[in-house]
Amino acid sequence: MKALPLPVLMFTLLTASSTALADDAALLKCRTLSDTATRVACYDAIPVGVAGPAVAAAAAAAPARTPEQYFGLEAVKQREAQPASIRSTVVGDFDGWGPGSQIRLANGQVWRVIDGSDAVLPRTKDAAVTIERNVFGTLFLKVDGGNSSAKVRRVQ
Repeated sequence: MKALPLPVLMFTLLTASSTALADDAALLKCRTLSDTATRVACYDAIPVGVAGPAVAAAAAAAPARTPEQYFGLEAVKQREAQPASIRSTVVGDFDGWGPGSQIRLANGQVWRVIDGSDAVLPRTKDAAVTIERNVFGTLFLKVDGGNSSAKVRRVQ
């Protein structure tokens, strides 16, 4: 392995150490705090990585999302723990589903039936539903008061 030229090595060490010094200063500041909750909050506030002030300001300005808003969006990298289920109502009249049906909930989510199942139910306005995740991560929609369920995937 070839050694780096001295100027390149010194530049690399200087830039790395300035980043490390900034982190060390924040860590040292937090160490001086005696109250446990305040100290932990101080450690949690230390930025991770090499994000500049513009990135940190953009992250702070972004609205916080609840775990329920991420429910069913498997492609989204999720930081919060997901709930085991959600409850909502189907918007308007509802009398069941068929293969490929899309079901719009009052919370704004749209779910598609993906298992080819169908169910004919008594017509109900704003039917209460539960969407549950089983042990394997599969999502099922169940109408309150009924005994059938459909395998669903969130599309919106």
